[in-house]
Amino acid sequence: MILNGIDCIEQYAHLFAGKRVGLITAPTGLNKDWVSTIQIFHEKFNLVALFSPEHGVRGDLAAGALVDTYLDPLTGIPVYSLYRRDSKRLTQEMLDEVDIIVYDIQDVGTRYYTFLYTMLYALEDCAQAGKEFVVLDRINPLDGVTVEGNVLKSGFESFVGNYPLSVRYGLTPGEVAMMANDEKQWHGKLHVVRCEGWERNMLFPETGRPWIMPSIGIPRFETALLYPGTCIIEGTNLSEGRGTTVPFEIVGAPFIDAQQLANDMNAKELPGVVFRPVYFKPSFSKFQGEQCAGVQIHVLDNRAVRPIDVGVTLMFTIQERYEQFSFLPPFKEGSRPFIDLLGGGSHYRENHVDIPAMLEQFREESREFARRKQQYHLY
Repeated sequence: MILNGIDCIEQYAHLFAGKRVGLITAPTGLNKDWVSTIQIFHEKFNLVALFSPEHGVRGDLAAGALVDTYLDPLTGIPVYSLYRRDSKRLTQEMLDEVDIIVYDIQDVGTRYYTFLYTMLYALEDCAQAGKEFVVLDRINPLDGVTVEGNVLKSGFESFVGNYPLSVRYGLTPGEVAMMANDEKQWHGKLHVVRCEGWERNMLFPETGRPWIMPSIGIPRFETALLYPGTCIIEGTNLSEGRGTTVPFEIVGAPFIDAQQLANDMNAKELPGVVFRPVYFKPSFSKFQGEQCAGVQIHVLDNRAVRPIDVGVTLMFTIQERYEQFSFLPPFKEGSRPFIDLLGGGSHYRENHVDIPAMLEQFREESREFARRKQQYHLY
C-alpha cells in the first residue's frame, strides 16, 4: 500500500513530544483509515492551534472567501486564518502560541494552486521565528517525473505563483519545501515525514488511493490533470467551467459556436485528448445563469496528454476566431493582469504570439527545471 506522511506519523512522534503543535490542514488531511489529521494530532499530541488556508480547514468556504478566526466546532481548538484580506502570513501572535507547525494538505502538482504558497509562507515565517516546521508529505497526483510549462519570472510573484517553479513541477510538497528552504537560504528547521511505497512515475490512478477533492474546483483526477493548462482560462473572459460539475474540463462563452470550436480543436490532433461540443449554464462565477457554448476536453490517455499545450492552444484558437475574446483587466489598480500572474510572465498578451515557438520555449524551461529539481528528490 502507498502511504502518505500522516500514515507514517508514529515513526516521528518524537518530533512532537512535549511541544505545542500548530496544524495547517484541509479536508484532504486524512490518513488511510479516513481519520482526519486534526483528530489524530488532537488525540496523540498537544494540538493547540489550527491554521486555515483558502477554503477553511474543514473545506466549508468557497474559493476566494476570506477566513476569520473561530473555534473548530469538533475540537474547540482555535482556528487562525492564513487567508486574510491583508495578509496570508503567520503573525507573531500566532507564532507565539506554538513551538512547532505541521503542514498536511494534498497538493495537485500545479504552480497556480494556493495551498503551496500557504506552506512556503509558513515555512519562511517559522524560519525567521526559529520555530520548527514539519511537512507531512503527500504524493504528487501528476507524478514526480513529468515537468511542463514555463518557470515563473521575477516580478510576477503572487498568491497563484510565488516561487520559480514550472507549471507542472513533478515534486511532492515536502520536496518543494526542501528546495525553497535551500534556494532561498531560509535555514528553517524543516522536517519532512516521508511517504512510503510511492514511485515517482506513478500517476494518481496507479496508486490505488481514493480521490478526495483537494478543493471543490478539482472534483476528479482528470480535472487535476487538465488544470495545468486550462487554469489559464481564468485570466480571460471565457468560462473555465466554474459553476458546473466539471470545472477546468469545460471551456466556453455565450459567443462561441460549440461545434465549430470542437472541429477546430480536434483538427489539431493534440495527443491524449478529444474535444466534444457542449452547452452549459454556470450556477456561479462567470456568465452565471447564462447559456454558454464551448467544448469539454475528454482525456483518452493520461500519459499522452500534455495539458499546457491543450490549454494554450485552446485559448489562442478562441482568441483568433472570436473578436469578443479578451484578457481580464487587473483586479486592482496598479497590479498585473491575472493572466500574467497565472502565466508567470506577460508572454500570453504579447502581440502576434508565435504559439509553436512559445511552447518550445516552455519545453526548454521545463527541461532546465527538471535538472534543477533532481537534487531534492526524496523518492
